[in-house]
Amino acid sequence: MAVLRVESIAAGGDGVGRLDGLAVFTPRTAPGELVEITVRQRGRMARGRLLNVIEPSPSRVVPRCRHYDGDRCGGCQLQHLTIEAQREAKQKIVQDAFSRIARRPIGVPDIVPSPQSWEYRSRLTLAMRWKGGKWIMGLHSFDDVNHVFDLQECPITDPRIVGAWTAIRAASRHLPRTAELRGTVRRSGDDLALIVEGGDTWHGAREFARAVPELSVIRWRPSRGASRIVVDRRAGGAPEESFDQVNQPVAMAARQELVDRALATSPRTAIDAYAGLGATARQLAAQGISVTAIESDEAAAAYASSHLPPESRVIAGSVEDAITAALPADVVIVNPPRAGIDGRVASALDAAPTRLLYMSCDAATLARDVSRLPAYRVESIRAYDMFPQTAHVEVVCELRPSEGA
Repeated sequence: MAVLRVESIAAGGDGVGRLDGLAVFTPRTAPGELVEITVRQRGRMARGRLLNVIEPSPSRVVPRCRHYDGDRCGGCQLQHLTIEAQREAKQKIVQDAFSRIARRPIGVPDIVPSPQSWEYRSRLTLAMRWKGGKWIMGLHSFDDVNHVFDLQECPITDPRIVGAWTAIRAASRHLPRTAELRGTVRRSGDDLALIVEGGDTWHGAREFARAVPELSVIRWRPSRGASRIVVDRRAGGAPEESFDQVNQPVAMAARQELVDRALATSPRTAIDAYAGLGATARQLAAQGISVTAIESDEAAAAYASSHLPPESRVIAGSVEDAITAALPADVVIVNPPRAGIDGRVASALDAAPTRLLYMSCDAATLARDVSRLPAYRVESIRAYDMFPQTAHVEVVCELRPSEGA
């Protein structure tokens, strides 16, 4: 047992302090707090487990969700802080990543708040475990990744989605009978879609579909073989499996910044890499720019292609395979998954410096990728609080060719 003074919030949401020079990462703590913890050392770092808050931070609040403390839910990391303290922590996370990883010191970046701090998520994925003759549907505890607790509420998620999960639980006797499943409910407009992953057979699929009429689409992705649609009650629209942001108002604001910055120098050509359904590409093409959109998801690429004018095109393939042939362009936009861009993408971009706009959901991988781009300088950077109550932060970074590049 030890007493620790917490100094800051780390990228994953843990409070960080030092004991005899050893960095100790302790979940559910706040900067400035004096806390009593147990310590487990791992190399030059250590994990702390909070026992007692001796001197609480003025920013500490009572978490709204019963699962946050009651089940040590790993879905949120910062519910114990005011929203103002959360945003300040995220600004420092971005600043620290650029200083420590990219070796590009920046000031404290601006942060754009989310219009909603609660009920903003338009997608919720739960782990499902068959135990004791019933399904447990929930999330993992942050300190025990093998434990799944039964989720009864999720205050950061759209109530319609939480309600859909209640209906799914009521109809769960019709789900594939296997040890583990994974399910995702997402909302798109008025439609709710469920994707069930796992199992080898699903004999009760039709009965399940009849029992949950509030689901417009049900897709099953078995352990082996191709996925199939169980039911589709929609009139039509975008592919329900394609990636979309969980907080649409903030995503739209961030995308608008990308578009505005891209248009600022009146480019004739643009590349939209990791294009998804092509929303950014469509906005650029509407301004007369010839856009090459690159997307590996075939359904999303087909949707994007059908909504772009003839002067633009979509490459259905990986960015690392397509980027070299797509260059040069007056402006390149990249919006990769959390892992960041592949090293081959960084090499291609660094070999042909251009105006580069990078939208990232992970400040650490963004900073790593910037460190791979010595031909560029950081022109601007802005954070977006797309994921309130969690430690995640979206970042829009503009890079320009360095002097002499």
